[in-house]
Amino acid sequence: MTTATASAFSGLSAGTWTIDPIHSHVAFSVRHLMVSKVRGSFGTFSGTIEVPADGTPTTTAEIAVDSFTTGNDQRDGHIRSADFLEVEKYPTMTFASTGLRTSGSDFILDGEVTLHGVTKSVELAVEFNGVNPGMGNGPVAGFEATTVLNRRDFGIDITMPLEGGGVVVGDKITVTLEIEAGQQA
Repeated sequence: MTTATASAFSGLSAGTWTIDPIHSHVAFSVRHLMVSKVRGSFGTFSGTIEVPADGTPTTTAEIAVDSFTTGNDQRDGHIRSADFLEVEKYPTMTFASTGLRTSGSDFILDGEVTLHGVTKSVELAVEFNGVNPGMGNGPVAGFEATTVLNRRDFGIDITMPLEGGGVVVGDKITVTLEIEAGQQA
């Protein structure tokens, strides 16, 4: 694997690129009852991609943890409680990149996620979708990224066993990001 630089992202010019939350989506899924998945998304998030003139892009992002929805108010209330996310005490999840590398034709964004007061290293598999001149407000870039977080790594360790074996909520949470970022003037 090699370090990736801005040249690997054709058209991603130097400067600050800001995530457009209106044209971006942050989603998650987690195993439920061992047989299906609960899916949801976060409605409030922000972030930037800093591209130096001759170096590796860096990314920072913040998600308002209480802005998620799964489409079920009762479940969402439970997940916001101290049993899971404890949103009153830990209102945000943050990400800060620590490196970007290539793996064949793919990109891996290394970074640190802080959730529930715990910081852990993560790897995001990233697909660069290119740059478009935009609609009169400057160029926009598109990215898709995925990672899997283990909730227990972040101190979210509620166990709700099922009578026949297994648990109500799985440990692994898949996070999927579809990001559109606009270059700042």
